[in-house]
Amino acid sequence: MAKETNEVLDQVKGFWDKYSKKITYIGAAVIIVASGWIGYEKLIKEPKELKAAESIFLAESLFDQMANSSFSKDSVNIALNGGVLDGSNVTGLLKIISNYDGTLNANRAKYMAGACYLQIGEFDKSIKYLKEFDGKGSAQIQSKAYTMLGHAYAEKKQKEEALSYYKKATEVNDNDDSFTPDALMLCGNYAESIGKNEEAISLYKKVKTNYPAFVSVTNGDVDKRLARLGEIN
Repeated sequence: MAKETNEVLDQVKGFWDKYSKKITYIGAAVIIVASGWIGYEKLIKEPKELKAAESIFLAESLFDQMANSSFSKDSVNIALNGGVLDGSNVTGLLKIISNYDGTLNANRAKYMAGACYLQIGEFDKSIKYLKEFDGKGSAQIQSKAYTMLGHAYAEKKQKEEALSYYKKATEVNDNDDSFTPDALMLCGNYAESIGKNEEAISLYKKVKTNYPAFVSVTNGDVDKRLARLGEIN
């Protein structure tokens, strides 16, 4: 039994190790797409939004580079607090949040700041900015923000809060088969790892019922997990 518990914990950790860059990198791209048409209108009408867009450009470019490679502390520090990078002065995400609060770009900066703090293990700060972030109706990016909040609380050993946010990540959009099944599997793994087996069973069954083409269903992994919990077909 202890061996099985360790395997579950390893699976939870493995998901974060495997998908953390995907979560943050795709997230930034989705924010840009989702807010594009609104941003265009606001850029035309609101000089503050235009200045925010100009200010965030280099920090966002650095964030995308890190998300596609690695989050080093030095690079994260420049992204968050500003500095000189390749001869260019980078305006930090925290300054953008402070100076341009209420703009779309400051909102994006909160997402990126939360992701950066998560990557360097400053979980309280990660939670602060991810909670302030608003997905603006983009279900996928909001789901990713909730997932990262779950990770931050899990790292802080706050199990109920972690599970709550993992669940929220699964509930944003049932029609999103590119991320929701993964979110359900992660939530199920975590529920199982903290002894909430009934919830884990419910989550695994939802994957099997709602996403029959998902790889963890077709390769038998979901059935294996259900069997481990005493649910035999």
